[in-house]
Amino acid sequence: MTLFEQITDFENLHRAYLGARQCKRYRFSILKFGRRLEENLLSLQKELQGKTYKHGKYREFVVSDSKKRTIRAAPFRDRVVHHAVCRAIEPIFDKGFIYDSYACRKGKGTHAAVRRLESFLRSLKTKAKGRRLYCLKCDVSKYFDNVDHELITKMIRRKIPDKDLLWLVGEILESHKQGIPIGNLTSQLFANIYLNELDYFVKRTLREKYYLRYMDDFLILGLDKKRLHESKELIRKFLREQLKLELHPKKAEVFPADKGVDFLGYVIRGNKRFLRKSTVKRFLKKKHRLEAMVRNNVLSEQSWENSRASWRGYAKFADSHKLLEKLGQSLW
Repeated sequence: MTLFEQITDFENLHRAYLGARQCKRYRFSILKFGRRLEENLLSLQKELQGKTYKHGKYREFVVSDSKKRTIRAAPFRDRVVHHAVCRAIEPIFDKGFIYDSYACRKGKGTHAAVRRLESFLRSLKTKAKGRRLYCLKCDVSKYFDNVDHELITKMIRRKIPDKDLLWLVGEILESHKQGIPIGNLTSQLFANIYLNELDYFVKRTLREKYYLRYMDDFLILGLDKKRLHESKELIRKFLREQLKLELHPKKAEVFPADKGVDFLGYVIRGNKRFLRKSTVKRFLKKKHRLEAMVRNNVLSEQSWENSRASWRGYAKFADSHKLLEKLGQSLW
């Protein structure tokens, strides 16, 4: 059975449906699809196998967390296709990812990335023998919007030269004219595949040991400040020439690590792990807005509790006991 046949297998499509509806099963579009589930899955299977499948239009909305982002939500039947594709090809690509790539991977995530950063800092501090530690921290400018369709297709073809699969990948990519849309499950995988090229450049060519990446945010730790500045310029050149990407002009810097390394919402300073102040302020602002929505019956109590539970998990991971005590019952 080819990979394309695995993707379009009815059992795989059914499992993809279950994955796509997870935590969202009571939304109207999902309930509607599920009412005639077998018929809808068979129709989708026929379109895929006959190559008549066309991706639907996205619904766009803006979210504001650390920055404003435009999210593009695909119709539910297309999300089933995204899950079906990822179920088949993600394990193949994941084997080739470096250990220290932490976004959207099983067994990884933000907490694992922060723990790894702390491990790097401890290891380097032992080797430093009184010397100062430095950090090169970078962000790729408008990353998702600038993923090149031709390049990502070549990367996938290099690993999986299946013309039927590549046709489907092309349909998903061309559903969004430029880059890859934030909101698609396939976009998360394609984004990791794309910057895996950078990972190998940093590890094999630059031979940087203390490197880790979470999607388009990455950092390198070292004792040689000059070398980190040189690495930054080599990375800038590689991204521009090989991946058609640019470093964010205001988010690519070398600084002393003892001042605190701000990464993924936490600030690591010494042996302590703190919450980023701006994140706390942002959540408190969001808290008041969500409470008003609950009072006006716009948001359910359960949705509000889910949001609080998520933030509690984030906050408890930090050494912020005094802050949590101060917030007290207003949060919990």
